[in-house]
Amino acid sequence: MKRKLTIMLTALMAWVNVSADEGMWLPSLVSQRIADMQEKGFRLSAEDIYSINQASLKDAVVLFGRGCTGELISPEGLLVTNHHCGYGQIQKHSSVEHDYLKDGFWAMSRAEELPNKGLTVSFLERMEDVTDAVLKGYEPSMSEEQRVEIVKNNSKAIIDEAVKEGKGLRATVEALYYGNQYFLFLYREYADVRLVGAPPSSIGKFGGDTDNWMWPRHTGDFSMFRVYADKDNNPAEYSEDNVPYRPKKYFRISTKGVQEGDFTFIYGFPGRTQEYIHSEGVRYIEETGDPHKIALRTLRLDIMNRHQSQSQKVRIQYSSKNASVSNAWKKWQGEVKGIRKMKTVQTKQEFEKAFSRWAEGGEFDGVVEKIGNIYKELEPFQFAADYYTETARTIEMANFAASFYSAIKEDKENGTLSLDHKKISESLEAFYKDWYLPIDKESFAAVMAEFDSNVPENFKPDYFKAQMKKYGSTESWADAMFSKSVFTDQDKVKFLVKEDMSQKALAKLRKTLKKDPAAEFALEFAAWYSKDVQPDIKRLNQDLQLAYRDYMRGQMVYCRTQRIMKSFYPDANLTLRVAYGHVKGYSPSDAVYYKPSSTIEGIMQKDNPEIFDYNIPQRLRDIYAAKDYGRWTDADGNVPVCFIATNHTTGGNSGSPVINADGDLIGLNFDRVWEGTMSDIVFDPEICRNIALDIRYVLFTIEKIGGASYLFDEMTFTE
Repeated sequence: MKRKLTIMLTALMAWVNVSADEGMWLPSLVSQRIADMQEKGFRLSAEDIYSINQASLKDAVVLFGRGCTGELISPEGLLVTNHHCGYGQIQKHSSVEHDYLKDGFWAMSRAEELPNKGLTVSFLERMEDVTDAVLKGYEPSMSEEQRVEIVKNNSKAIIDEAVKEGKGLRATVEALYYGNQYFLFLYREYADVRLVGAPPSSIGKFGGDTDNWMWPRHTGDFSMFRVYADKDNNPAEYSEDNVPYRPKKYFRISTKGVQEGDFTFIYGFPGRTQEYIHSEGVRYIEETGDPHKIALRTLRLDIMNRHQSQSQKVRIQYSSKNASVSNAWKKWQGEVKGIRKMKTVQTKQEFEKAFSRWAEGGEFDGVVEKIGNIYKELEPFQFAADYYTETARTIEMANFAASFYSAIKEDKENGTLSLDHKKISESLEAFYKDWYLPIDKESFAAVMAEFDSNVPENFKPDYFKAQMKKYGSTESWADAMFSKSVFTDQDKVKFLVKEDMSQKALAKLRKTLKKDPAAEFALEFAAWYSKDVQPDIKRLNQDLQLAYRDYMRGQMVYCRTQRIMKSFYPDANLTLRVAYGHVKGYSPSDAVYYKPSSTIEGIMQKDNPEIFDYNIPQRLRDIYAAKDYGRWTDADGNVPVCFIATNHTTGGNSGSPVINADGDLIGLNFDRVWEGTMSDIVFDPEICRNIALDIRYVLFTIEKIGGASYLFDEMTFTE
């Protein structure tokens, strides 16, 4: 085993110096890339980027929530991330009376900063290669099941030991290179994070879904929070006694701007990539998976958009939901286009053929064919799973009903039932605050009709077949469910739940809920998925994982021995990574070239009071008319808004700091260009571009729109 790992790591080291902007690199191993970075203009050391012995840039970067990145920009815990990352918190604080989504929000004192229950930020304390410790006791002669158990037990022991080091620690052990390497990631998590400011959505979400994933972009995608700690600077739950967190490191802010060719560096938590995926996996995404998911989400978005356009209340209720649905919807469209343009399936097939010829008679013989066969067996189950996720799992009332039913806990050993009245009451308020029956009902009829049309008969649940036979159409089924379910009426549900309910009352409630048509729908579909789909997906994915482990190692050995210049960075998995590149325009098609930066002029060109996504605040129009830009202008006297660069990013990098050659903050990453969204699978340096918000537009908005320039007093600026 150790010999194989040595081979793998040797292969990795052999090609780390490939000069390319592609890659999401582990900060602890950045010394292997630093020479290339410095050659491209970077003026800091590897120790400046990542260190466990002294304050470094890693200490200014946080995992924001569970899926974004944020960064500290003051010694008083002030944090900036994307508007869409803080959107859920802004929405929760919004109402018709105080519409912070529409009007923006700015705390003019610490006392006005708004707490956010459940929101956390996590600082990486250290990362460490623990491969040997994770695989301790494993022998190649053991079964995969034995290996999984050893990895699980050893990982738990490593985590348990790591979190003893201090207060507020959490740890994970993550597999890299499909389990050829394992790293420990130790975080310190802070749970008191307060909203400081956010621009109106007409700035923070300017362009809406129309501009999402597109360039040129003019979106002021930022929001500001402050991290609080106890008096000793340790993590603590929200308390009025808490004080602003004192970071080990925070970013200086550069106001000199960016030019084409400038070095750019991104520090963040990219979510998921599949750079080494087999051609059959890509083919499914291109031909089947993405197209069907796009079609299903189109139906749901059309319904949401129609109702949101008719009601301010509904617009607020579904603003976050709409953004969540539409984000992947549009990304998948660009992904399919990019995969096809790059001829990714064909290119991978050619590589696989060459690899297979090389592997004949050796350790990796037959692994390519094995993976292809597993994918073919997996495809119908994956298709059913995709449809389940994008149809039955999207019905809000049904999912809530099922969660309500599951909230009644059964102690089988003692034969008793229990219900957390406070918790269920809070969930009731949260659900009905942002739920609109007509949207949910129409969506049910639309997506379940697609389920009926596209899922093969042998994969349809018996329950589904029975309901379709009973009602004849999904519209009639929807009429019945949404008229008969108790969950259509918040007051009726409240009436069912009392404090200190007896065992008899809980048993009766549980029986009532199980028969409710909404709960029945969700529970029956979940049971079908658990019994008829998930076991095969789990089994086949385990087979894939094992085969990929060999194939991943094989690719490294193959490229090393055949002198094929290829960088092998680990796929993203929401752990801290660095990516570097430079500011650069691109040409997505013949005779079309995009400059690398946008300005306020583009905002005014798009401004249209008749279109919600392009209706800017009157204040911004007045500022533009008066050219009252303050000090936040470029060399031409315009306010810069966004820029693009060649950094390799993905979901999770939202909010990541974009840093210049001196380590100063120049922007916030928030998107990728549509033509390059296939970079999760295949990276094309010619068209893959990340989109960043220019920090000068952030500062301009804080001062001129928010009137919160007092925040500048705690920031450090560089010219």
